[in-house]
Amino acid sequence: MKRRVFGISFLLLFTIEILIGMYGRGWVRNSLGDILVIMLLYALFRTARPCPDAKWFVVPTAILIFSFAVEFLQLWGICDRLHITNVLLRIIIGTGFSPDDLVCYVIGSVPCYVSEYLIRKDSE
Repeated sequence: MKRRVFGISFLLLFTIEILIGMYGRGWVRNSLGDILVIMLLYALFRTARPCPDAKWFVVPTAILIFSFAVEFLQLWGICDRLHITNVLLRIIIGTGFSPDDLVCYVIGSVPCYVSEYLIRKDSE
């Protein structure tokens, strides 16, 4: 059951992210998209592995660290340094560092931490 809920959540968030990418402007594209991408990654991971890990905070923390790493790779200019020219890949990786994105990632991780905690508490 949990796998199905996370799978549906992933598909819904993925659809929203595509719509934001196509039509979003201003804060919707710049901030809401970054907030939702953390929840998207969390839902994707939990679709594949719905059972909680030993510590309830491990998965959201790993996703947050991953997102920070990608953001700092943008600061380093990873796409240009690796000569990535594929437009879709450049959009997925990102090409511009912003400290505001880091704040959005933290905000987006809060529902993931809450979800993880509640799943863990429910399975005890």
